[in-house]
Amino acid sequence: MNKLSFVITAFLCCWAVAVAKTYQLASPNGKLKVSIENDAKSTAFAITHGETPVLNRSALGMSIEGGKTLGAEKCKSSKVSKGEKCNALTLNYGKYAVEFRAYDQGVAYRFVTRFADSLTIANEQVEFCLPADCMAYEAPANSHHKTNDLRDQAYCSFENTYQYAKLSNLNRQHLGLSPMLIELAGGKKLLIGDYNVRSYPGMFLLPSKGNVVKGFFPPYPKHEYQGDHNNLQMIVDDWENYIAKTAGAHTFPWKMMLVAEHDADLLTTEVPRLLADAPVVNADWVKPGKVAWDWWNNWNLKGVDFATGVNNRTYQYYIDFAAKHGIEYVILDEGWAVNKKADLMQVVPEIDLPMLVKYAADRGVDIVLWAGYKAFERDMENVCRHYSEMGVKGFKIDFMDRCDQKMMAFLEKAAATCAKYRLFCDFHGAPVPNGMTYTYPNVLNFEAVAGQEQVKWSKLKKFDQVRHETLLPFIRQVVGPMDYTQGAMRNATKKSYYPCNSQPMSQGTRCRQLALYLIFDSPFNMLCDTPTNYEAEPECLDFISKVPVVWDERRVLSAKIGEYVIEACRKGDTWYVGGISNWEARTVNLDLSFIEGKQMELFVDGINAHRHAEDYIKSVGTVPATLTVHLAPGGGFALKTK
Repeated sequence: MNKLSFVITAFLCCWAVAVAKTYQLASPNGKLKVSIENDAKSTAFAITHGETPVLNRSALGMSIEGGKTLGAEKCKSSKVSKGEKCNALTLNYGKYAVEFRAYDQGVAYRFVTRFADSLTIANEQVEFCLPADCMAYEAPANSHHKTNDLRDQAYCSFENTYQYAKLSNLNRQHLGLSPMLIELAGGKKLLIGDYNVRSYPGMFLLPSKGNVVKGFFPPYPKHEYQGDHNNLQMIVDDWENYIAKTAGAHTFPWKMMLVAEHDADLLTTEVPRLLADAPVVNADWVKPGKVAWDWWNNWNLKGVDFATGVNNRTYQYYIDFAAKHGIEYVILDEGWAVNKKADLMQVVPEIDLPMLVKYAADRGVDIVLWAGYKAFERDMENVCRHYSEMGVKGFKIDFMDRCDQKMMAFLEKAAATCAKYRLFCDFHGAPVPNGMTYTYPNVLNFEAVAGQEQVKWSKLKKFDQVRHETLLPFIRQVVGPMDYTQGAMRNATKKSYYPCNSQPMSQGTRCRQLALYLIFDSPFNMLCDTPTNYEAEPECLDFISKVPVVWDERRVLSAKIGEYVIEACRKGDTWYVGGISNWEARTVNLDLSFIEGKQMELFVDGINAHRHAEDYIKSVGTVPATLTVHLAPGGGFALKTK
């Protein structure tokens, strides 16, 4: 080979290595298209929906101990597979792969490793590069620490309201909660976040320069100390220089990008369910249901001959109330265990748990216990065994307030241990479900939402409940059920509302509270108000006590983010239809031809509900083909067929 030939050959070899190869993937209906670019230094992707740009070139990568970055090299081969629900493309790099899936309503990717030895993940590079300075709905992390240190900001309870602003106006020094909703051209929406998070930290979202949102993963704790709320939390004050340690053969969480042509599509998307892992425990014994709750109403009974509070007689009253009205559970919230001891085996002298559990069981009611994180974690096996043998049916576990790998491992261990003893879980102070309710069906509910408890202490300017509720179905609820705790019998207009801890009230009308049992997905669903308030409202109590908590079918009749949501839900042969509005009064015409001719009971806002939010009208009749309903400001309606 002469010198010229050698130079040309060397140039062509270098050019071949440097030039990126592009792979194409489309959804089954062809509307969503993913272009994946790979060269010797990077892997990136871009997404379009029809003619609408969804994401510009967005890089991905995973840095592991030793300086290697997964994805920063040419892949060795690729494989395409097609299915009814999604099409998939796998880029194989040898000892690891990147899997892409394209559904009609979304795209997701994840890393899958096949190394022989364990891995230390220094960081994962995630970016979502938007095509413009889009408007976004972002919930800032409600951090316990006021600092620009992102590691400290990750210590939060995962509950906040959504701000609506351009990407460029979001705080680039403050973490946002996942998921985030972004407006695209033509009225389309993009929901971004992570999903199916197991043995890995959860992802926060950080607005960055150039219309980019980046992922942030809290590092693994190096040192933590016990403290904060009643000594039940573990606060991290030093971190390792990595985010996770995993087995060499490991499947990592999905990065999920849901695309909706219409707002209502966000309420019906199947993509999260299809991305979730299959169940790993048998939970056929789990019984979803409603629960009479004590804490929200401050144990406030009236017209009784005993002092109410955390004591046997108060809980016997709650149990009698639940038994009389077919409510499956009564919960003992914080206060039944000795305060500040972080020990669930120390019960306050005012409570006789074995007696209360038997008292409830004799009346067909089951008991659920609240547990602070450290108290549950320190003695998990013993606590689960002891209370399961006593007859307790589940735990509401609270105040984790972290999503680092260690805490995510705790959630999974708690779910598995509870399942072992036939106990269910309701996680509060935790990140969004992210598929966990599918993988562990005994996990009935998650909080991860600024719920109705906020009205106990927040002024309307800080917590606009009515606006918030018209956003949640399109953002937070897309990734799993939420323990919002509706059911207030004290209701207020925008002018009459004020925060009150001992006798709280909801913002919006009475009928709105009824409708929330249909709009929100909550298999373990609270009756937040006091039994005596419900007993004073027998019509509303009858509706709430009989409404199902899981459905055989759901239909979105009409929905627009931030304005209104109207849905129909079916359980067996019975249909429920409910709707909520923002602070604007509106009249809606509903096509009910699919249940026309059935007998119904209908709750609508009263003519004076704009002045007195508790005003409502109940009527009975025959379902017409078209029903016209007027909703007051902050209003709602609820219909049930017979």
